[in-house]
Amino acid sequence: MQRLALSLAVLMLAGAAFAQTPSTNEQAPSPMYPAPPPLKAPEVDKGAPLGNLSSPLAADQARPTQTKIDSDAEAQLFVYATRITWGRYAKLKGAKPGAAVVTKQGPLWTIKGRLDSAAPGSEGDWASIDGVVERIEAGKVQLRGEVAFRVAKVMNGAPCKVSGLLHFRRSGKSQVWRLVEGDNPCDGTQELFDLVYDKPAEKKPVPAQPKRG
Repeated sequence: MQRLALSLAVLMLAGAAFAQTPSTNEQAPSPMYPAPPPLKAPEVDKGAPLGNLSSPLAADQARPTQTKIDSDAEAQLFVYATRITWGRYAKLKGAKPGAAVVTKQGPLWTIKGRLDSAAPGSEGDWASIDGVVERIEAGKVQLRGEVAFRVAKVMNGAPCKVSGLLHFRRSGKSQVWRLVEGDNPCDGTQELFDLVYDKPAEKKPVPAQPKRG
């Protein structure tokens, strides 16, 4: 009986020791919670090379090489769109129009102009246009370029621009083309930027005076 009791005691001690010893499949307790960091970081695919990239807008921003004219009558009018009016100051006493120049460079038409405000209280403010004419239709002129507005009380006098594909429209027998995208992007004001037909007066030849005898 004593041998049997001793054997049982030895087996119980061995079992307790085995239960306290971590197996090879178990990981020893770690102070890191919930789990220790992996021995190897996961692999990440390399990105595409950054060379030879092109902008998705490149094709859309290509400079036109020819003005498409769908209406000869409209083109004959627009070539004399040489006056600029600016609605923001048009009703102020002393307001004066600006000047624009429509130029034919081979098959491509361009336009460039500026209005420097002269109305009291608006000195130093200006509006300008610079672009190439892409298409001329009946009552419509489409150009690619920019129209800028400089107003002292808006954005501390920084020029606010609308640019890209711009549209001017004329209705009926009007001789005024108004910029469709004419809202100032800085304060939302409708600038009412207009190009106005202003054909120069024809100079009549002076009749020759008869010579006195």
